[in-house]
Amino acid sequence: MDLSTDSEPPPPSPPPDSTTATLNGTITPDQNPEPPPPPPPQSSSSSSPPPELQLPISWPEDAKLTIEWIQNLTLAFDWSSKNLPASEFPSILPVHVFDSLILIASKMLHKEPNCVPIQPFRPEPDSSASVVVVGDVHGQLHDLLFLLQDAGYPSKDRIFVFNGDYVDRGAWGLETFLLLLAWKVFMPENIYLLRGNHESKYCTSVYGFEKEVMVKYGDKGKHAYRKCLGCFEGLPLASIIAGCVYTCHGGLFRSVTVTPAKRLKGKKNRKMNVNTDSKNICLGSLEELSKARRSVLDPPWEGPNLIPGDVLWSDPSKTPGLSPNKERGIGLMWGPDKTEEFLKKYQFKVT
Repeated sequence: MDLSTDSEPPPPSPPPDSTTATLNGTITPDQNPEPPPPPPPQSSSSSSPPPELQLPISWPEDAKLTIEWIQNLTLAFDWSSKNLPASEFPSILPVHVFDSLILIASKMLHKEPNCVPIQPFRPEPDSSASVVVVGDVHGQLHDLLFLLQDAGYPSKDRIFVFNGDYVDRGAWGLETFLLLLAWKVFMPENIYLLRGNHESKYCTSVYGFEKEVMVKYGDKGKHAYRKCLGCFEGLPLASIIAGCVYTCHGGLFRSVTVTPAKRLKGKKNRKMNVNTDSKNICLGSLEELSKARRSVLDPPWEGPNLIPGDVLWSDPSKTPGLSPNKERGIGLMWGPDKTEEFLKKYQFKVT
């Protein structure tokens, strides 16, 4: 079972997107393959903000977020997305507040391992704890707000795992990503943000997020975009829920066997040869995944750093075995036999 698949080929063809699912059942499917047109900008005079809304958003003096702060941020994003042109975004979230939020979130994300273990908390032995696994959001702020209301907000007995692709396509990728970062900072053990293939410099420059940030922050746009890219670098690649459910944005990954080449005479450095022969591709291990270098947004998808590309871009196939994903030009196609092999090896129930 794949909790989140993204059948997106590389540009120029945009992909259909994945699913929103929970371990207890599906919440909301997202089957819109094309981005909706952005809402027409409206004059700020067309609607006054609600009296309870505190604008502009300010950063707490003690740098500690509260549920009230997140509620105000949510209301501000919801209202401004419907009533203000994108260029007025700094009047809602000034750049210095943006900097503070993304800095503290980045530090937190970078400390998490490549594959995050998630153990649902049960207040009592007989009580139940739920884990909600969410697929691509793609800048659909209002879908995210509905999902949080419908499924229930993060809490000690309700954990959210977002499987990446927060940005691009939708008109509110920045708001979507920042709201999730705020929740992460507020409840770090109750919301987990994994990386998707769109959390990269390449995809965001093609599918709209870079342009969105430039429009919303104007002369500070390049600065804000760079900060977002730095935060993307810290997003973990996968998670293991309750010791039995493996989740990631793409799928399974290959073993990267690195063998030292002959040392050239007079050379101190030792070059590495990596066997990537498609006939000899074999399934990778969680130990290899844990050692993969994820802090490169657009690495060369070759050599010892193939694993992140596989985890983010691979697709399931009905054909047995592992083979290069020729349609995408990156990642793998993996068959049902490899799913069973992976499950059996690690005693998982779902992947």
